[in-house]
Amino acid sequence: MPLAIEAHGITKVYGAGTGAIRALNGVDLRVAHGEFLALVGPSGSGKSTLMAILGCLERPTAGRYALDGQAVEMLSGPSLARVRSTRIGFIFQACNLLSRASVARNVELPMLYAGVPRRERRQRALDLLEQMGLGAQAGRLPGQLSGGQKQRVAIARSLANRPTILLADEPTGALDSHTGMEILDLFHHLNRKGHTIILVTHDPVIAARASRRVELCDGIIARDEGGR
Repeated sequence: MPLAIEAHGITKVYGAGTGAIRALNGVDLRVAHGEFLALVGPSGSGKSTLMAILGCLERPTAGRYALDGQAVEMLSGPSLARVRSTRIGFIFQACNLLSRASVARNVELPMLYAGVPRRERRQRALDLLEQMGLGAQAGRLPGQLSGGQKQRVAIARSLANRPTILLADEPTGALDSHTGMEILDLFHHLNRKGHTIILVTHDPVIAARASRRVELCDGIIARDEGGR
């Protein structure tokens, strides 16, 4: 079986000439299906840039990147968008929910963009919210929810198009420690169900709960612990 993620020599340079900034400098990373990896490192280490490239939100300046054995670094814009829509789920610290749309409608949005029929969108959204313990909140607005509930909605939305890979950027950063651990328990549950999870965090307690920890420093991998 191909690896979920296989990156070789990933380099990312912003700008040109004397003002160029090298955010990543030849990163090699292999992630098997079903791994739970925490990506850690100080501010400016390249964590967010690597996450953006792994999520096909940015292209590397140099290097090769494959998802499930498919080379993606040279795909066209529309092809990359299809990969993002169907194979990767994103969770961010800010949740990024639409304030004027119901909770259910927020979960439906990725399916709308993917062309899923209306009735199927609604049923799948309600099923996901039920799995998150939020079935009773489907008709409410995000502003009526707690921070932890909003993050659960964001996780439900990330699962809408049934991706196998979840990328989470500081998903517990805006939550209190108790709620953060509840969200982390949810990620462990999803991991046990077969999802590959890569989580960016600055919190060593959160990172310690992952089965593998990859530390970035100055655009390179300084340490890789717990890999298969």
